[in-house]
Amino acid sequence: MKTRILALCAALALTPFAALAHSFSAGDIAIGHPFIPTPAKGAKSAGGYLSLENNGTTADRLIAVETDAAAKAELHTVETDAAGVTKMIHLEGLDIPAGETVTLERGGYHIMLMGLTQPLEEGARIPATLIFEKAGKVAVEFSVDAPKAAEDHSGH
Repeated sequence: MKTRILALCAALALTPFAALAHSFSAGDIAIGHPFIPTPAKGAKSAGGYLSLENNGTTADRLIAVETDAAAKAELHTVETDAAGVTKMIHLEGLDIPAGETVTLERGGYHIMLMGLTQPLEEGARIPATLIFEKAGKVAVEFSVDAPKAAEDHSGH
């Protein structure tokens, strides 16, 4: 009985950490912690972030993202020109070189969810499919995480 109680306590103690870090894989691509910072109430868009680690010997390319949580999901990057004007740029795909990690994060590469079809509330899991040229389709879940002021991407 004590063993069961200790095992249960250990499992419960690890639960918050499991919720914060989750991963998926597609062939040689390791997908680390897909997440969306909780957007403001009434937001029509949100940013999605994750890491893509290519453990293979050939490059791959993320070419699309699908989810029912938004009317459209696109790959974007952010660029700032010499005058200091920052703008988002739609990407047709994102290269993932062999042996390298590409991180989608605020201020750089990201997944833009436009036309949200439901409120994205903290703690929710949002199903999506990442589509790679070589690794194919992989089902993932984006966790909706507490927003950090610097990561609130809902104003786009």
